[in-house]
Amino acid sequence: QVQLVESGGGLVQAGGSLRLSCATSGRDVSNYGVGWIRRGPGKEREFVAAMSWTGGQIYYTDSVKGRFTLSRDKVKGMVYLQMNSLTPEDTAVYYCAADLEVDVAKEWYQCDYWGQGTQVTVAT
Repeated sequence: QVQLVESGGGLVQAGGSLRLSCATSGRDVSNYGVGWIRRGPGKEREFVAAMSWTGGQIYYTDSVKGRFTLSRDKVKGMVYLQMNSLTPEDTAVYYCAADLEVDVAKEWYQCDYWGQGTQVTVAT
């Protein structure tokens, strides 16, 4: 059983930065593709970023390119999302997701494993 636990959310002023963390645990989790998905207030879930299990491919939604950076430390079992130049439009609950077979960047909604989410609020 794979478990994902997010942390690092909070309240930040526009233009500020936050780093989200996702602690992963479970058998062979280092072989899973991982990603971040968010749900803004009154909005549908939205893909943010994903990484293949090898780490060789990283994808971002257009609205966060150049501002967000996805990284992974397989030794520590951690996945990070560094978020810079935050805007109020980034306000959302951010979820960490993982799957062994699904291409997280393309079919994130089919991921088998999800965290509980962490709230990010960007104030003007």
